[in-house]
Amino acid sequence: MKVDGGIGFDLSKVPEQASELEAMGYSGLMTAETGNDPFFPLLVAAQHTKKVELATSIAVAFARTPMTLANIGHDLNAASEGRFILGLGSQIRAHITKRFSMPWSSPADRMREFILAMRAIWANWHEGVPLEFTGKFYTHTLMTPMFTPTNTEFGAPKVFLAAVGPRMTEVAGEVADGVIVHAFTNEKYLRETTLPALERGFEKAGKSRSDFQISYPAFVVTGSTEEEVKKADTLTRRQIAFYGSTPAYKPVLEAVGAGELQGELNTMSKQGRWEEMGTLIDDSLLNEFAIVADIDQVAEKFNARYGGLVDRTAAAYGTVPKSQQEKLIADLTAI
Repeated sequence: MKVDGGIGFDLSKVPEQASELEAMGYSGLMTAETGNDPFFPLLVAAQHTKKVELATSIAVAFARTPMTLANIGHDLNAASEGRFILGLGSQIRAHITKRFSMPWSSPADRMREFILAMRAIWANWHEGVPLEFTGKFYTHTLMTPMFTPTNTEFGAPKVFLAAVGPRMTEVAGEVADGVIVHAFTNEKYLRETTLPALERGFEKAGKSRSDFQISYPAFVVTGSTEEEVKKADTLTRRQIAFYGSTPAYKPVLEAVGAGELQGELNTMSKQGRWEEMGTLIDDSLLNEFAIVADIDQVAEKFNARYGGLVDRTAAAYGTVPKSQQEKLIADLTAI
């Protein structure tokens, strides 16, 4: 099992953070596109680490074009000597159209074409294949020597795709190198919806599960003191409630018989009752979405649920106290 951690956006602190997390045994370091650019910290981390993979989890694809991300992905993979993973996500319509002022339509079909367009660009740069990509959403047919990278020693980066719904998950299986399963999932949804959708994608592309990585962050509630456990418990319930308020994620709740809760959470979110929402996540539902255990039992419980299903996780990061992360990394890595 590969175990990933996260780095922050204060570029002055990234060198120390990245070096420390690599020394702790993390397999990969991730950034997410929230209030800051997700790529700059990874460039700095590339200069201060030697072996960890560096990934966006996620960068918003539709805020950019395939050519833009092909350039960024190439440069970060070259700078990290082949350690970069371009993790992409679609975001939702309102953010794409109102925040980024970019087009939105048929997100799964558009994402499929977006990734294929990037691969066509990389094939031109790295293999000399003529650039002749013409699709419904994107067209790339011009490339000259002046605009072709020459530092091609490490090739193109891996591409991971974040997916919740079956259609986007199928696209991940078909055209990506890995899928980023949303933390807001559960074993039943993973087995009954996610994995079958990936298999359909594999079949379309003529590839197998061994060609692919499944990354699942996983919520974890643990701690060495009652105060730490309580803090992790509260934060996790609120996070589950926040994600559960999203209408598109209702099927994940329905998988464990809690679909009716989605409407109530959505109403409360519109009223700004964020903290109160967490109180609706009872112990039974918490245990469906999170590993709740003493630190010595977290890896064992994770393995019982997800062993053989997923290839990498961020379960040692987030709510797990820093003093306990190194042990949990070792336990999870051994799975």
